[in-house]
Amino acid sequence: MSMPVVLQNSNQTFAGHFILLGLSNILDLQIFFFLLLMMLYMVTLSGNILLILMVRLNPRLQTPMYFFLTNLAIIDICFSSTAVPKMLVNTISQNRSISFFGCATQLYFHLALGGTECLILAAMAFDRYNAICKPLQYHMIMNYKLCPGLAAGSWTLSFLISAILTTVTFGLPYCGANQINHFFCEMPPMLHLSCADIWFSVVVECTSVVIVVAGSFILILVSYLFIALTILNIRSTKQRQKAFYTCASHLAVVFLFYGMALFMHLRPPSSYFPEQDRIVSVFYTVVTPAMNPIIYSIRNKEIKDTLKKIMAVVDCH
Repeated sequence: MSMPVVLQNSNQTFAGHFILLGLSNILDLQIFFFLLLMMLYMVTLSGNILLILMVRLNPRLQTPMYFFLTNLAIIDICFSSTAVPKMLVNTISQNRSISFFGCATQLYFHLALGGTECLILAAMAFDRYNAICKPLQYHMIMNYKLCPGLAAGSWTLSFLISAILTTVTFGLPYCGANQINHFFCEMPPMLHLSCADIWFSVVVECTSVVIVVAGSFILILVSYLFIALTILNIRSTKQRQKAFYTCASHLAVVFLFYGMALFMHLRPPSSYFPEQDRIVSVFYTVVTPAMNPIIYSIRNKEIKDTLKKIMAVVDCH
């Protein structure tokens, strides 16, 4: 895989800040994108906050699965918040600049939270594997020590790897061209803006993606292979359907998020197309966090019952 060398404006002085080109320069489209992004962001915040409250208020939801689901909801709120507020400002503002430090901070938290989501999804697959394949030992395996340990390990590892990736990205020289053909600071467009050879940065990026994203994705696939084999051996149709519905929502989230993340970061630099990448980034940064609480709630009887009780209390007041 050949690594391109970006040598644009190498004899110029870097301005000290970047310009995010955003989604569109057409006024009508800017208004449309602003309203759409605002709506999706509000859905993300309200849906995930409501999910966290429902888990906290219902004692029956104090289980490992909902512990990880709460982590996922917190991640989705923060993950979307790393990019969307700045996107909203830039969509309606003439000033689309972002400082060098602000860009580095945005990239750091975006990568860290994205990596944490991958690992938490893998922990959720491990939880489902034990619940379905090892029901008698489930509570012994998924105990009060292991679940927080898996969550803490996911957060710690992702934030450490993100620190390495951010250092590698912003350790590159940016000599003059400071326009990022994207709506937030993400690693692929940042690398293509550098005026140095980016091969080492690309290798570090791909290695990190293989360890965190591809590695956790493989663990999820292996877990669900064993889960599928166990479900097929269940004689009761009702129990088989219940087991399937328990896993279906998690699988839907997995394929949505991982598909976009792997496409964005695990490919040769020569296949970088800004317009295409912006669509993919919007999907997994804005759309997926808004869809997650809906996907997890739509077939979940306990969450729907808790929501009805909350709504009943609200109506009484």
